[in-house]
Amino acid sequence: MKRKLIAAIGVAGMLFSVAACGDDGGDSGKSAGPDSYKGQTLVVWTMDGSAPADWSKDVQAAFEKKTGAKVKFETQKWDGIQQKVTTALSESNPPDVIEIGNTQTPAYAATGGLAELEDLKKEIGAEWTDSVNQSSIFEDKQYAAPWYFANRVVIYNKKIWAEAGIKDTPKTRDEFFTALETIDKKTDAEPIYMPGQNWYFFDGLIIGQGADLVKKDGDTYVSNLADPKVTAAMEIYEKYASFSTAPKDKDEATPQQAEVFAKGKTGAFIGMGWEAATAVAANKAIEKDLGYFTIPGESADKPEGVFLGGSNLAVAAGSEKQELAKEFLKVVLSDEFEGALAKANGVIPNKKSLEGNLAGNAVAEAAAPAAAVGGTTPLIPQWAAVENTPNPIKAYMTAVLKGKSPADAAKDVESEINERLAQEN
Repeated sequence: MKRKLIAAIGVAGMLFSVAACGDDGGDSGKSAGPDSYKGQTLVVWTMDGSAPADWSKDVQAAFEKKTGAKVKFETQKWDGIQQKVTTALSESNPPDVIEIGNTQTPAYAATGGLAELEDLKKEIGAEWTDSVNQSSIFEDKQYAAPWYFANRVVIYNKKIWAEAGIKDTPKTRDEFFTALETIDKKTDAEPIYMPGQNWYFFDGLIIGQGADLVKKDGDTYVSNLADPKVTAAMEIYEKYASFSTAPKDKDEATPQQAEVFAKGKTGAFIGMGWEAATAVAANKAIEKDLGYFTIPGESADKPEGVFLGGSNLAVAAGSEKQELAKEFLKVVLSDEFEGALAKANGVIPNKKSLEGNLAGNAVAEAAAPAAAVGGTTPLIPQWAAVENTPNPIKAYMTAVLKGKSPADAAKDVESEINERLAQEN
């Protein structure tokens, strides 16, 4: 999964450095309270861009005041992180707290590398949004805590929409299709850029239909592409693609859809907030014409399903400071710091009551309404193999867009999907 989850504030992408301080600590068999862990240092791995420097500094101060301990943030790069985390969790002295991708969490939990956090969930997680917390659960147990998330929105060219005489952004899927038809008839612009293999958007449509990409067959998982609900999702995707001249056998990065949009001849595209900054980098003049709205669903009261990418925070099972690590999570996930992170980075917080911190960030405000109805790819350890190149889901999508029936296209790739799902982890 592409991990560019730093949302645009306005349209400017922001990267944040991470502060680090502290010394090595010792045993943590103590109860929480001021100075109860004095002299210890908790090691926390966060990913590049996740933890703003000022935010980290404030967290450190609050954590030290609460526990007497220090926290040492160590910034990691996304490239190669899965193997690095896997190795770290198998060692005798792992980092105490680790930021992990939400879709990667089940695989780490399955290996026994993560500590259970059922007690933490009961204490501070009553208001966590169910959709964002699902990835922290494996085999009905809590193995992580939801931290921050992002999802796709409609990024549109206000100038083109005005030329078509469209005054209001659509609130339903049918209204959206009507708007695209209007742009097609009344302007020279391509109504929407929709390549044939934007499969994370397709996954969102599947979520919106109440379906999944896999199903259980006895004790194993198998492909669910033949499900009528998945077919319905593909038919919706096919209608979007009918308004586009984008390649049917390429994804949104080939070419970069934001750069295509930046030329000013496309009415809209569906993408992540950071892609607006990519468009502006390609053509500064496009900035004044940028607009955003939530991907509309079947009815006005429920947005379209979306793929929720994001990060969870987990405690290493091998950490000797698990209680201290939980105290750290209580600080980081408090309304104060969870809200501050949402405001600083423009990301979706783990509870709806904190979404007010996104006010003034147009991209985040457009993304937030869909978070509650979002989801992920299948939360099973075996799923990672399915996404490996060449991705059979992409092949299925291209086949349908080139005229093959969804049923026949599913048959063509299901054996490959099932073979990958059967691989040992």
